[in-house]
Amino acid sequence: MADKQRTISQPVTLTGKGLHTGAVVEVSIHPAEVNTGVIFQRTDLEGQPKIEAVADNVIDTSRGTTIAIKNVKISTIEHMMAALSGMGIDNALVKVDGPEMPILDGSSKLFVEAIAKVGTIEQGAERNYFVIKEKTVWVDEKNNIEIVAYPDEGFSIDVMIDYNSRVLGHQFAKLKHIDDFQSQISPCRTFVFFHELEILLKNNLIKGGDLENAIVIMEHEAPQNELDRIADLFNKPHVKVKPEGILNNLDLHFDNEPARHKLLDMVGDLSLLGPRIKGKIIAMRPGHWANTEFAKMLRKQYKKDLLKPTAPDYNPNQAPLMDVNQIQKILPHRHPFLLIDKIISMDGTSVVGMKNVTMNEGFFVGHFPDEPVMPGVLQIEAMAQVGGILVLNTVPDPENYLTYFLKIDQVRFKRKVVPGDTILFRCVLNEPIRRGIANMTGQGFVGDQLVVEGVLMAQITKMKE
Repeated sequence: MADKQRTISQPVTLTGKGLHTGAVVEVSIHPAEVNTGVIFQRTDLEGQPKIEAVADNVIDTSRGTTIAIKNVKISTIEHMMAALSGMGIDNALVKVDGPEMPILDGSSKLFVEAIAKVGTIEQGAERNYFVIKEKTVWVDEKNNIEIVAYPDEGFSIDVMIDYNSRVLGHQFAKLKHIDDFQSQISPCRTFVFFHELEILLKNNLIKGGDLENAIVIMEHEAPQNELDRIADLFNKPHVKVKPEGILNNLDLHFDNEPARHKLLDMVGDLSLLGPRIKGKIIAMRPGHWANTEFAKMLRKQYKKDLLKPTAPDYNPNQAPLMDVNQIQKILPHRHPFLLIDKIISMDGTSVVGMKNVTMNEGFFVGHFPDEPVMPGVLQIEAMAQVGGILVLNTVPDPENYLTYFLKIDQVRFKRKVVPGDTILFRCVLNEPIRRGIANMTGQGFVGDQLVVEGVLMAQITKMKE
């Protein structure tokens, strides 16, 4: 069964302070159409400009991930992005009335809970994936950072962190399946070393910081009056240091919560690739800069792959969606002009069908009989019949309708189709069907090679009684 795109079922709203600006912001997550991806919208600015949440738009990763287009930016998006990805949301419009996402409790938990409360809905298009086909490595030797992706059927992440810290030591975290994100990763809060707090404050950062939305790690001993002074700066009660080396204002959710939070950040940052990843990710000492640089590298390959036509997946052992008998109940064509044998798959916007080319075809008798070649016009006709199945599938009684093709454009034949070939045709709607008019792009493949392509326009018409 095809893996479908999802969006949130209804809008949800949260309010909180931005980590670095300290400004109170309201953020709401809204449903979005298929293939929208995640879009952030600054509702506080004139024209309410939008920013696509993709790695190409990342401009800063110093203390969180910031995306921007021209002079419009939104900061600290990683926890929201992780929540959307972890909850299976592919398409969403995120409206925010300030320059930074709220930090909330320093994790993705509250975003996840808000989404879980209303749920998600399946949409009518297949989910987009970037498939890791070979070992892919990104390395920063200077900072001892390495991220490696391996081919795998699912998506998983292993994270190792080591900051030469006597408190943290070596920590390891694992996400075996994205379904585990809500319970195992989303509650994990960001962490900071005690000696960094005053530096961040002096640099006009963490104005919205709170001793309760971060794990504060005491790497070196500090006198109680120093702890009291920092607590006063945050307008919080005085604190002490636990034997484990963290401040006693909170308890860890997991022994390896810092490593799990780094994994949370990776889920959010890697979702900026755009499509979901099929592959195993292993990361050593990751951070926002490394994560987003890796996402940019993968996105560059993804965009390059989009320019290459790829054949539909086909498993000959799997039963077709429609066999020739079922096809004949929808299409009016019969031998020798029924030119498709199977419908492999179909959703609201696309269809895949198959044609076995055999020497028994009548047209081979006269079309280059000494070197049989399937006529190009019949390749287009076969592709049109596959597209006709998609168009007729939009009405409840397809047997009472016909499709007449109005225009065929941009047709190209890439190589000869000969007896023994199997053509897989894929037709995809370029826009929704309006007033019975369908506009679609069709491609035909033999193996991995594109053999024919074109743009087809058809009209669906009810049969005369």
